[in-house]
Amino acid sequence: MYVSNLSFNTRDEELKELFEAYGTVSSAKVITDRTSGQSRGFGFVEMDSDAEANEAMKGLDRKEVEGRAMSVSVAKEKTSRSENKRW
Repeated sequence: MYVSNLSFNTRDEELKELFEAYGTVSSAKVITDRTSGQSRGFGFVEMDSDAEANEAMKGLDRKEVEGRAMSVSVAKEKTSRSENKRW
């Protein structure tokens, strides 16, 4: 799942704890800037089952955490930059 509008203070473990209320979390990662290490305000969560992931999306989408309403959706496959170019 793609989780956006996270507080810049949110860390991997906190993100994992939010989703564990809905099932087993196999991974939770807040994406950080390569140079500064600062959170970029979004992350990804993987859960063991689709049913648990769907419940988590329903329960956590638009939930306010640290003053920000996070958004939770199905993550899309990353495309290469060359595929994104418009000629």
